[in-house]
Amino acid sequence: MMEPVKVLCAGGSDSGGGAGIQADLKAVSACGCWGLSVITAVTAQNTKGVSGIYPVTPAFIGRQLDVVLKDMGVDAVKTGMLPTDEVVLMVARKIKKYKITKVVVDPVMMAKGGKILMQKKAQTALVEDLFPLAFVVTPNIPEAEILTKMKITSLAGMKQAAVQIHAMGVKNVLIKGGHLPGNKRSGAVDILYDGNTYEFSSPWINSRDTHGTGCTFASALAAGIARGDNLVEAAWQAKIMITAAIENALNPGKGYGSVNVFGKNILTKKK
Repeated sequence: MMEPVKVLCAGGSDSGGGAGIQADLKAVSACGCWGLSVITAVTAQNTKGVSGIYPVTPAFIGRQLDVVLKDMGVDAVKTGMLPTDEVVLMVARKIKKYKITKVVVDPVMMAKGGKILMQKKAQTALVEDLFPLAFVVTPNIPEAEILTKMKITSLAGMKQAAVQIHAMGVKNVLIKGGHLPGNKRSGAVDILYDGNTYEFSSPWINSRDTHGTGCTFASALAAGIARGDNLVEAAWQAKIMITAAIENALNPGKGYGSVNVFGKNILTKKK
């Protein structure tokens, strides 16, 4: 029997199914990989926003990581919502213990509606303890602004922020440009920096149904890296997937809809 390519996603659960672990596993599956999960927090969430967060204890997060990694091992790890410094430190400890090198860190700091998902002390621990273990870090523009304490309003600003984050001890930095002002004219441009700069551009899609874009992109990137793609190729494939997922977005509720990696394979109700 053949062994699948395995991607472990550690993050929060989205009860609305659009982001977090649910989006991670959909993206990993759509990329042809086997998704494993470690839940760091449970949210009460729907298409209108996050109404509550219940963190999982660091000890139980550590237990989830141990039982999965001892039995199955992984080809890559993707982290998302890590709400406290104790959780960040636990995840970092296990990554070092199991000598995992293909690590994608998506620094999930706030929800689409503005709800804070990461404490200040956790942000510090993220930079000091987890960033040095990451193969690539994937902030969006608001997260890059928090990390660098600079306002990003242009492509040049994105490139400057990427250099600053790289200087924090990160091997590779990929800043997602969907929040950049003026994207409707220039398209959505992401920046990858590893000492050299690469740009990944796609046409702007005018949609408010973009819940789960960051989680989906980072998980698709992790799947590409797990398969053995080089980072540039994995980033291109993730860009292609997220663009199609936005084009095929669905709205199961009354607020913001979510990206859809399965396209027309998702059944919709007949009108």
